[in-house]
Amino acid sequence: MVKIEMQDAGLVWPGRYNSDGSLRETRRVQLPFQVIETINESRISRDTTSKQATLYDIWEGNEAETFEEGWKNKLVWGDNLLVAGSLFEKFAGQVDLIYIDPPFATGADFRFKVQVGDGAEGIVKDHSVLEEKAYRDTWGRGLESYFQMMYERLVLLKDLLSDNGSIYVHLDWRVAHYIKVIMDSIFGYDNFQREIIWWPNNVSGFKGIAPNWIRDHETLLYYSKTKERVFNKSYQEYSPEYVTATFVHDDHDGKGKYRWRYERKQYADESKGVPTSDVWDIPYLRQNAIERVGFDTQKPLSLLKRIILASSNEGDLVADFFCGSGTTLVAAEMLGRRWIGCDLSKWAINVTRKRLVDFAECKPFELLNLGKYERGYWQDAKFGDMENRNQQGAFLRYVAFILRLYGAEPLKDKQHIHGKKGRAMVHVGAVDAPVTIDEISNALVECSAQNQTELHILGWEWEMGLVGPSDEHRGGLMYDMARQRGIKLRLLQIPREVMEQQAVDKGDIRFFELAYVDVRIEVNGKRVMVTLTDFIVPNTDLIPDDVNEKIEKWSDYVDYWAIDWDFQNDSFNNGWLAYRTKKQRSLCLISKPHTYKEAGTYRLLVKVVDIFGNDTTREFDVEVA
Repeated sequence: MVKIEMQDAGLVWPGRYNSDGSLRETRRVQLPFQVIETINESRISRDTTSKQATLYDIWEGNEAETFEEGWKNKLVWGDNLLVAGSLFEKFAGQVDLIYIDPPFATGADFRFKVQVGDGAEGIVKDHSVLEEKAYRDTWGRGLESYFQMMYERLVLLKDLLSDNGSIYVHLDWRVAHYIKVIMDSIFGYDNFQREIIWWPNNVSGFKGIAPNWIRDHETLLYYSKTKERVFNKSYQEYSPEYVTATFVHDDHDGKGKYRWRYERKQYADESKGVPTSDVWDIPYLRQNAIERVGFDTQKPLSLLKRIILASSNEGDLVADFFCGSGTTLVAAEMLGRRWIGCDLSKWAINVTRKRLVDFAECKPFELLNLGKYERGYWQDAKFGDMENRNQQGAFLRYVAFILRLYGAEPLKDKQHIHGKKGRAMVHVGAVDAPVTIDEISNALVECSAQNQTELHILGWEWEMGLVGPSDEHRGGLMYDMARQRGIKLRLLQIPREVMEQQAVDKGDIRFFELAYVDVRIEVNGKRVMVTLTDFIVPNTDLIPDDVNEKIEKWSDYVDYWAIDWDFQNDSFNNGWLAYRTKKQRSLCLISKPHTYKEAGTYRLLVKVVDIFGNDTTREFDVEVA
């Protein structure tokens, strides 16, 4: 039997230790971030002195630590393990408070209610393939995989905490005691501060009929990194009954009633109240609550505000790596804290973005991802020859893998064509660059030379200007070019799920044709106004029936749209936006007029986010006089 190297008492599970008995090291992958979108910041305030020929800015991480000096909050779409590791270089020891609400073993964490079109009635949206992958990663092997998932992330989160920082972990009754042991081993037994019991007082409905004590609490484990933690003690108001029973003396001098305390008079209005205990009576969010946004596991703002007020100060940095509907970030924004949020779900990112911009005083923030760098890391790790550093071999193995998932067979001795599926030729785009117009043109020329009549292009990202609808009535630039050669062209998105082995093994991979947006642009001197006129979603046969039944017009697919009035081949700068909310279901399809300061030619970029959280962009050139 292998001897396990343990320094003290702790929890052991398959996978925590190597085969030789040594503790398995937590992966610390550091990748650059891409800035996908900036929100609530004017284009003029951005540094545009250096331009690069890429779709996105690279986040440099050299900004100041205060809003006044240029700090921007950050919302990150991606795997929180990679995100936490990638934040290490710039944020090690810089985060003052972390709250996480990791998924429980119920599956409800990835379900939410989606409202379609102008109607108020919602439908339940089940797991996406990617969210299902996260659930399988967490619970696929039962507690064993849950322990490993939590351990790896908690190790990284501790490194991000400042020396006076704290972490609150929101847990299910089934796992709280296990995670307590794991956190003791990471943060230290002496840095455990409190087990907080949240009593939402919610025993109605199905819960109330259980033949047992009715379960009516959730658990939060509160740890600090060191003994030098920030803690702002809070008090709750005395109940009227307590005031009446306790403050019984009155000198009738106009000062009111008082009690004797430590040999002095204490008046009711000068008492701080009852110190807040570790049992929190905070009501659960009712289904009709105003702040509800459709997530089953959404927590009330009052809960997060209590945590943030207690364990951080104004201007401190707060982070949530399972941000879901964005409650932590909204609470931090309201309380004047800086924040970083992360989630794997595109829809969660979209909901959070809308909640933040709906707050009138929301400060500028950025939407980030790891994008091509995560894909490059995946390609090297899965297909690379680390010993010989053979990049060409890694690319060929990557192409063969994508072709197999697409159901195509590889072809040799072709320069721009990589495979064949039925009668269609297939080209696979690189992981670290957008598919370009020249790339598709070359593939079309090669198809034409070999008398092929159909071409499928698979890509991760796409050069601006090449996308258009593939029907016979309207066509984008590349579809027009293909038709002139007698070739049927399909442009299909490579889904992020191809990087998840469990999704691959289960056969969850689906390639979708690109959606398409159309607008009408009205120019009057230097004033420009944009009207959203069409949004086409191909592959509607793959959309759930309960969604399709509610679609009455093309705009019902649109949840959010925005305009960058002066796109400069960098990140999307949100200059105007419109979106649906729970209360306001109708979507404005006409932008407010935008007035340019100088005459000239400008490039507009229009972004549409559909009801599933997927975004589509299209650029337009306008000339103003």
